[in-house]
Amino acid sequence: MRIVAFIGASGSGKSYSAMWVAKRNDIDFIIDDGLFIKGNRVVAGFSAKKESTKLASVRRALFLDPDHRQQVKDAIGEEKPSAILILGTSLGMVEAIAKALNLPPISKIIRIEDVVDREDIEKARKMRKTEGKHVIPVPTFEIKKDFSGYFLHPLKIFKKKHQGDAPFIADKSVVRPAFSYMGDYTISDQVILTICKHEASSIHDVVKVNKIQIEDSFSGVIINMEVTLVYGVILHQVARVVQSTVKNAVEKYTAVNVLAVNVTVKTLAI
Repeated sequence: MRIVAFIGASGSGKSYSAMWVAKRNDIDFIIDDGLFIKGNRVVAGFSAKKESTKLASVRRALFLDPDHRQQVKDAIGEEKPSAILILGTSLGMVEAIAKALNLPPISKIIRIEDVVDREDIEKARKMRKTEGKHVIPVPTFEIKKDFSGYFLHPLKIFKKKHQGDAPFIADKSVVRPAFSYMGDYTISDQVILTICKHEASSIHDVVKVNKIQIEDSFSGVIINMEVTLVYGVILHQVARVVQSTVKNAVEKYTAVNVLAVNVTVKTLAI
C-alpha cells in the first residue's frame, strides 16, 4: 500500500485540492480531518470540523479517540486500498496519522506549494482567517446529516491539468465549524416554528396552519404539521407543495437539516 502525504499549513487550501491531487497520483482514497474518503463518498470516520474546540478538532484529526481510530482501521481493512493520500499540516502530523492507523511508511511527499499558486494559497488563508470557512472534499449530501445547524454549502471545482484537456470536476462542501466562531451558534425551535408557519401560510390553498411540532435529533429535525386546506383542491398535491416549501425554507434560513416534513390535512374550509 502506497502512503502519500499532502502537506500544507492550516487554511492553505489542501482539502480544496485534495481530490485533484489524488487523481493525478492514481489514488482513490483520502484521509482528511478524521474522515476516510473514497472518491465522493465518506467510508468511515468523524469530521474534525464538527468539534466545538480547536484542541478537540486536532485530537479528532489525529485519531486519538480509540473508537474513532478502530472504525477507520476496520474500514481500511475492508476496502484494501492500494494507495491513500493523507492530508496534514506537517510531515510529523501525517506520520502520526499513519502510525495511529497502522499504515506503512510514507512513500511520497507532496507540498501545497507544489500544486497551488502562491496567490491562490493566500486567498485560501484569507478566507479561513476572515470568514472561518473550511472545505471538506466530499459533496454536501454526504455530510449534511452530520452538520445540521452549521453553515454549509456546496462547492464545485473545475481544474485542467493541461491546456485543452477535459476539466477535472469535483464536488466539495464549505462549512464554518463551531470552533471558528466567537461564542456559540444555535437555532431555537421557535425560529423554525415561525419559518414553517410563515412559509406554509403563504401557499395558495392553505387556509390555516393549525399546529406545528418539531422533533430534534443529532442529524436534523422532523417537522410535523396540521393544516386546513381549501375545499375542492387535490389534497396530496397541495400537501407536497407544503412539504417542499417548508423544507427548503428551513434549510436555507437556518442551515438545519430537515429529515422529514409530515403534513396532516386536519380540516377543509369552503
